[in-house]
Amino acid sequence: MDRRQKKTRAAIFSAFTSLLAEKSYSKITVQEIIDSANVGRTTFYAHFETKDDLLKELCEELVAHIVSSAMDCTLYSDGNVPESVFCHLLRHLRENYNNIIGLLSCESSEIFLRFFKDSLNGLVLSQLVNQDRKSHVDIPQDFLINHISGSFVEMVLWWIKGRMKQTPADLDSYFRAVIEPILSTRETSDSA
Repeated sequence: MDRRQKKTRAAIFSAFTSLLAEKSYSKITVQEIIDSANVGRTTFYAHFETKDDLLKELCEELVAHIVSSAMDCTLYSDGNVPESVFCHLLRHLRENYNNIIGLLSCESSEIFLRFFKDSLNGLVLSQLVNQDRKSHVDIPQDFLINHISGSFVEMVLWWIKGRMKQTPADLDSYFRAVIEPILSTRETSDSA
């Protein structure tokens, strides 16, 4: 994709997210997006077949950006890694607050949440593969991945609904306090 095409897509995404902040998804027309982005109808349809395709691609791009930025993080912060993968994700979500709110407030928010959770599954899987889990080994890995991703998405929804009063670092510590007992790399003791 050349620079002009990228600029056009960015203008369409920007116009669409601005419109989502103002009105519900079902009330937004392609013509409004075209007018706001200052592009022609043919140009719009050269990039997106429908308004639903635009929504899906916006969700994919936003989620991919947020999740890919966390690929170098680890599940836990330590002296070498300043923040956990979850804290990193929360910081990016806060930075993209307006886009996220628009996507979560539209009737098709489940599209964004599905892309977000599916992307998180991949990220959590890559993190768990690097873990030498010694406790709760009887819990299937795919169950753990689904549980962690689902819990994280629900926590993000709770955080956004509460107007993001907690800092990403605070929320990260809450979340890790809940999941660390399951992911512990230490042997659990059966003796009291």
